[in-house]
Amino acid sequence: MDYSEAFRKIAEPTKSAWTSTTRATTNTLDSLSPSFAPFAARWDAEADRRAKLRTPENLKALLEAQRAYNSARSTATQAKAQRRVAKANSKNPLSSVRRAARAADKGARAHAADAQSKLKGAKANYPATLRRCAVQAHAVHAVPGAVSSWLMSTAEHWVIWPGTLSASLIALNAGALWLGRRTVTVPVDDALSAEEQRLVERLDPSYWVQHADERGLSGTVTTPVEVTPAGLVTHVRLDGRWTPTAFRAKGEEIRALLGARTGLRIEIKPGTHGDRATITLRTRSAADGIDLNGWKPGDPWGLDTITGEPVMVPLGRRMLIAGTSGSGKSWSTRALLAEASERADHRLVVIDPKRVEAINWEHRARTAISAEEVLDVTDELVAEMHERLALVPRGRDTIEISEARPRITVFVDEGAEVITMARKKRAKASDGVPGDPDWSRIMDNLGTLARMARAAEIILIWATQKPTMDAKGGIDPQISAQITYRAALALSTSGESRVVFGEDATEKGWHAHELPMPGVALLRSGPKAPPHPIRTRAFSPLDVIALPGRPVWQRGDVPATSAPAADPAPLRLVKDAPAAPAAAAPTPPSNRDKVEAAIGAGATTQADVALVTGINKGSVSKAVKQLLDDGAVLKAQDGTLSLATKPGAVSA
Repeated sequence: MDYSEAFRKIAEPTKSAWTSTTRATTNTLDSLSPSFAPFAARWDAEADRRAKLRTPENLKALLEAQRAYNSARSTATQAKAQRRVAKANSKNPLSSVRRAARAADKGARAHAADAQSKLKGAKANYPATLRRCAVQAHAVHAVPGAVSSWLMSTAEHWVIWPGTLSASLIALNAGALWLGRRTVTVPVDDALSAEEQRLVERLDPSYWVQHADERGLSGTVTTPVEVTPAGLVTHVRLDGRWTPTAFRAKGEEIRALLGARTGLRIEIKPGTHGDRATITLRTRSAADGIDLNGWKPGDPWGLDTITGEPVMVPLGRRMLIAGTSGSGKSWSTRALLAEASERADHRLVVIDPKRVEAINWEHRARTAISAEEVLDVTDELVAEMHERLALVPRGRDTIEISEARPRITVFVDEGAEVITMARKKRAKASDGVPGDPDWSRIMDNLGTLARMARAAEIILIWATQKPTMDAKGGIDPQISAQITYRAALALSTSGESRVVFGEDATEKGWHAHELPMPGVALLRSGPKAPPHPIRTRAFSPLDVIALPGRPVWQRGDVPATSAPAADPAPLRLVKDAPAAPAAAAPTPPSNRDKVEAAIGAGATTQADVALVTGINKGSVSKAVKQLLDDGAVLKAQDGTLSLATKPGAVSA
């Protein structure tokens, strides 16, 4: 008989049961240890504090204070006895002997009280060890408990509960210390990245509590980490003096405690209760692995990095887009412009003083680069707005868009450049030269479009690298006040984050200045809505140029589909002579022709020309400039205009 095989068969179930029991016990202890870790941490901190105070110098001071107190107490005892003797020997309370005894007794008692106070301070400076204090404290109830058990016992019954209670308290104290100091092996999912595994271990309550005091975070306790599509999330209990605001201010200390890389985005927000906070580490994104390059009609603008839900292009919404150089602002906004110019009832206007972006859209958008072009197009847009507002029917907030009245999206690519351009032109025109246009109308027109044009379906999108609202800022305060839909890619400073999202942006954790570059943005859909992170679609200049052409908006355009159908050609017999061709319709005079004719008729300033012809001042200025460049019109030193004398002409 093979006894070894039989023994193995008997031992295997026992070993398996023992392994299961050990594993269950270990798991139970691991779950209990974080609960006792704060107690053990406070115990060890107090023990260390006491150990550091127990120096030879403090011990010497304690012994001297003890001797001084013993001497003062002995003197006070003698003075008290002498006062009793003096009182017994004399019946006169005002006698010199009794008065001297009273004074001596009073002085001795004061000296003893002072010595006792100094002794108390010396004991605080040289405290007993925490272990000795614990032994003394347990002895206070353990010894009386044992005596009580003996006194309450009889010959038949032995009462042990007082002593058992004392022993249980001692065991509870020792067990709590052991559990709190126990090193917990944090279970880490192998599917996590190496960075996430390290962060999970450091966010575990056992590690956090042991090292929080080193970073000035004592009194805070984390909960086990939750792994979400947006990264790692842990909830923090705040004890004592802590508030969510004070905890958020310790962002650098928290990053150091976790050993997180500098580029990792850490969000610290208030929790569900006043004594709770939430830490989110953006180690991953719900948009990871999804291709957001290129564009085709109907594609979302981007993806929410927390939920993974698509964020569609917000057509018809006035919008502010801010982002520092290199943040991906141009690549992110092109999908908006492509969608805004794709449909038959949509048109696009691009205002770009830097020219770089505007030239990519010339085949499907009205572009304005120079100051004259910007003034012209904004004048036309304001005139179009007033005409449309008169058509808004009763009971509606906006007009009905159609091919005849398309929605016009006005994209200002760099707001700071537009503001600077208008300011410089206005300063240059301040010499008072007659006939120069009023350049302040550029910002006046854009402000009017921001305030009033939404009902006319003329939508302003303002993009800037520097959103600070000051004399040199990238957005006019009156325009900013009308725009609630805001997107911020990476910004330069926390002040710019506050300009985009409000003065309390940094307090609420809306740190656009800490976003990674490029293509990650915070998007806010309303004045009270918190912004949420998105990853935007990337659209290159070559992709824009490859898009098919679309109709370009001009004031007064009428789509071909809305023109009345031409009468059918009359039938004729083959033998009939060919019909004579119809006379071509006369070509209407252009703005240039009208301006030249008005100057020939005696108009000497641009204001007179505008009054005579009825053409807006911006178009008059543009036509005059063309005539001056061609030499057809001359401008005198006083600014008056006149026609140039043609060769061979005879003056009167």
